[in-house]
Amino acid sequence: MFSKFEEWYRDRHDYARAWKEKSSGKVFGCFCSYVPEEILVAANILPVRVLGSHEPQDVTEPHLFGMFCPFCRDVLAQGLKGRYEYLDGITLAQSCIHLRQAYRSWEQHVDQPFSYYLPHPMSVQSPAAVPYLREELENYKKAVEEFTGSKITNDDLDRGIRILNENREAMHELYKHRIGPEPKLSGKEAMWVTVSSTWIDKEEHTAEIRRVLKLIEEREMDRECGAKLMFVGSENDDIEFINMVESVGATVVVDDHCTGTRYFWNSTADDMNDRIEAIAKRYVERPACPSKDHPVRTRFPHILKLAKDFDVQGVILIQQKFCDPHEADMVPLRKYLEENDIPCLFLEFDVTVPLGPFRIRVEAFLEMVGEEDLF
Repeated sequence: MFSKFEEWYRDRHDYARAWKEKSSGKVFGCFCSYVPEEILVAANILPVRVLGSHEPQDVTEPHLFGMFCPFCRDVLAQGLKGRYEYLDGITLAQSCIHLRQAYRSWEQHVDQPFSYYLPHPMSVQSPAAVPYLREELENYKKAVEEFTGSKITNDDLDRGIRILNENREAMHELYKHRIGPEPKLSGKEAMWVTVSSTWIDKEEHTAEIRRVLKLIEEREMDRECGAKLMFVGSENDDIEFINMVESVGATVVVDDHCTGTRYFWNSTADDMNDRIEAIAKRYVERPACPSKDHPVRTRFPHILKLAKDFDVQGVILIQQKFCDPHEADMVPLRKYLEENDIPCLFLEFDVTVPLGPFRIRVEAFLEMVGEEDLF
């Protein structure tokens, strides 16, 4: 049922090359989920999230400090190794200094026709955040128009907003089937869907979700659900890790990270005369990355609500090694969740994940969760 999403997840580069040849369109690499994809889709550009490969590499040492997070180093390695050679442009919306350095090094050392650093407000709780981002998005729109040689009209923006919103709505419909005593899809299958949505043509991706939604209600799972878990933390698209977690008696039913729900959770208003302001409002008000979640930690109640809505029995807190924003969040977040009767397991990720040791820790955590459910 989810084989097309698995194929897209596995063959992301082949898909982008084929799309580019078929459509004669341009492909932009997005270094962060804060990049305003509505503007790119309006310009007939395919947004492709730049992710790592989870493979050891030895090409970034001259460019990035060794204590920068492994995800940023893995991302830069993909550019230096030529795996995204089909890109026509790259964009970073400011999120953290580690990823910004990876972007700047890519910009300097990888031949790219177009690059754009998009200043995104770090203080999204400020009243100035939306007007500030609106002006920056206007500048970005103009730069894209100049590069493509085509004007982006209000009709184009309406189309971009509609296409993105339809995909987000379809994702929400699919996630509803992860609620209840017997979820209709595994966490691994959900990861194939959510992560592939960050680089597949959104209309094609939405159509495939709609096809699955017609069939999923009657689906009989061939595995026990086990304990219902939630992933929270740094970027995570590691299929081997989630497969291991679900192989020892659990199902991941929801998540909060930037290649999961934070990417698609809220929509862009489609009834505002100022389309650029509507887009700015969406990216300011979306579930926040911890790098932007201050002075009030708005993430914590949102994460707790997700855990309650999806009847989560335990949370695995995931942090990319040396990820400063998430590192600052992990201790208070764990305390907050445990005070609300949700047990937590903390795991620190590197480019490759030590599946054996992590398996032992996950098994012990599941035993603890099972014991708590007896009382």
